[in-house]
Amino acid sequence: MSTAPTPQTPQTPQPPAQPPRKRRGPLLIALVVIILIALVIAHLLRGKQPEHGPAAQVVTVATVTLGPMPETLNALGTITPIATITVLPQLSGYLTAVGYEEGQDVKKGQFLAQIDPRQYEIGKQQAEAQLAKDEAARDQAHADLARFTLLNERHSIAEQTYYNQRFVVQQAEAAVKADLANIAQFALDIEYCHITAPVAGRVGLRLVDPGNFVTASSQPGIVVITQMKPTTVQFAIPQNTLGDVLQRFNSGATLPIAVYNSNNTKQLATGKLFAINNQMATATGTVTLRASLPNDDEALFPNEFVNVILLVDTLQNAVLVPTPAVQTGAPGDYVYLVNADNTVSVHKVTLGPGDGRHTVIVSGLSAGQRVVTDGLDRLSDGAKIQPAAAHPAAAEGGSPAPGGKGQAGSAQAHHDKAASAAPGTPRAASPASPAS
Repeated sequence: MSTAPTPQTPQTPQPPAQPPRKRRGPLLIALVVIILIALVIAHLLRGKQPEHGPAAQVVTVATVTLGPMPETLNALGTITPIATITVLPQLSGYLTAVGYEEGQDVKKGQFLAQIDPRQYEIGKQQAEAQLAKDEAARDQAHADLARFTLLNERHSIAEQTYYNQRFVVQQAEAAVKADLANIAQFALDIEYCHITAPVAGRVGLRLVDPGNFVTASSQPGIVVITQMKPTTVQFAIPQNTLGDVLQRFNSGATLPIAVYNSNNTKQLATGKLFAINNQMATATGTVTLRASLPNDDEALFPNEFVNVILLVDTLQNAVLVPTPAVQTGAPGDYVYLVNADNTVSVHKVTLGPGDGRHTVIVSGLSAGQRVVTDGLDRLSDGAKIQPAAAHPAAAEGGSPAPGGKGQAGSAQAHHDKAASAAPGTPRAASPASPAS
């Protein structure tokens, strides 16, 4: 018997399994693309910062004031004694004694040195003997003339003999006068052997020692005497300043001077101008002036180089600004004038005299206006500023503290640091034109 086949249950075919990575790949790629797009958009939005104007510059400001300003002239001078005497021997002989010590102060007429006078004393004795002989001859000639006169009146001698005797008398009298002159000369030579100080002053180092033979006017002399007090100072000023000095000097005004040491750190003396040279030095275009100084403390030494300040005049109610506020550039002399809205403008000015701390403004400013004195290197015309709290000395135009770092300097340094940290901050250049 046949067996019928057993029917089999049909099986549903299963799709092949796919790896998980292949299914997540497009999703990850899409996610990365979205993140990159977001980063690009964020970077672009972050780069577009709002544009700001330049930051206000921190500066020091001072107010223009009115006050006196001395007109002075600075010059290099030389201490010149009123008298410098080189004592020279006036005759020849051996130097037997020296009566001074080196560096000693001597009075006029004080004994300095002695030359051996014996040869001149002998000469004087010979002249006196010759005088006695000539006086005897003169007396004899007078006696003969009296006798010849009586005989001539009686016509007992020739008239020519009488006149000859008169000439003999005149010759005898002349010989006596010559003898007297010789005696006076020898007496003067003996006096010259005793050398004394012609002026009061201070003697220098010894130039010749006792025992040396000296001759008349022999160099370098016996000693040099210099008058120490009072003394004078000589200095030269340029020809373009001579007019103001002459005007004041010829009007009878007293022109005081101050003398400082060679490095200008200490005042040594004060005095007044008393003489102006009568001609200009063509090589330098200067004229020499001379001022008297008391020098009671003998702080001034002959031939010492000093600095001289001559006060010519004093300007009253002058417009003054601190000297650091004045700048020089393309417009000429100018200042940064502070406006009401805390901006600055380049303001051209005409300068007058100054004393180092302040400068006179002849035209261009008036009292009460404000100018920038510190922090000018970054300013330009129209720049905004922020006035800093300045030290009183800085506000008055005084010298900065050692190292140049005051409050304004610190503020400016802080501002410079911030400006350098911010890229693209413009640096102001010198102004090209003054404010109208």
